[in-house]
Amino acid sequence: MSILILVLVGLLSAIIGALVGIGGGIIIVPTLIYFGMDMGILKGITPQIAIGTSSVILIATGLSSTLSYIKTKQVDIKNGSIFLFGVIPGSFIGAFLSNFLTIDSFNLYFGIFLIFVAILLMVRNKIKPISYFQKEKYLKSYTDANNETYHYGVPPIVAIICSFLIGIITGLFGIGGGALMTPLMLIVFRFPPHVAVGTSMMMIFFSSLTSSFGHILQGHVDWFYALILVISSYIGAKIGVRINRAVKSDTVVLLLRTVMIMLGIYLIVKSFF
Repeated sequence: MSILILVLVGLLSAIIGALVGIGGGIIIVPTLIYFGMDMGILKGITPQIAIGTSSVILIATGLSSTLSYIKTKQVDIKNGSIFLFGVIPGSFIGAFLSNFLTIDSFNLYFGIFLIFVAILLMVRNKIKPISYFQKEKYLKSYTDANNETYHYGVPPIVAIICSFLIGIITGLFGIGGGALMTPLMLIVFRFPPHVAVGTSMMMIFFSSLTSSFGHILQGHVDWFYALILVISSYIGAKIGVRINRAVKSDTVVLLLRTVMIMLGIYLIVKSFF
């Protein structure tokens, strides 16, 4: 029974992650806690184990996606590396901050986070990019696979501070951070959309790698659960890519944010009772 649940969780999280590009951690973590702590089906699950195990899974999915995007020249490695100076230490610190989470505090904070991400998904296409950082001294350039050159501003201090905060959230909740990193690159730094998505996946890989190291040091990873989830997530990602060709992404985003708002409200209410 537990293996079947893990396979389904891995498939579902990877399919949705591939369709929307937000990473499967948002689904994996609360689901593991529900079947572990609420239903008692998955043994040994605590908020920390769920978060640590999710972080390990995201290493595989992040690496796979990053390599694919590098082949299509959608990853700005040079300029994107600036964000690594923030996201790497941030995610490592976040992994240790997760020690302070109880089941009630996790439900409350993760519920608030889910609602915030759902709102962000709702308005991300309506917010106009900020042009303040597009000064000549901040401008960076990148040439994609079509030989089109883009120019966008990446002030190092602002980039490092923003990515540091996102890194903390990544390590704290065991999520990829793509739901925050992609809009940040689009709205604040004005990356072209296809480059923002690919570069964001590079951030997810490194943040997951670092946060996983922190969680492994603390014994927060169930390797049996992780192995099953990695295999099923790999298959789910392949399915998600195929579905993406047949289903409108806007429909998937609408469904996802509706579920996230409902789940967020449920977790917040549950934290008080």
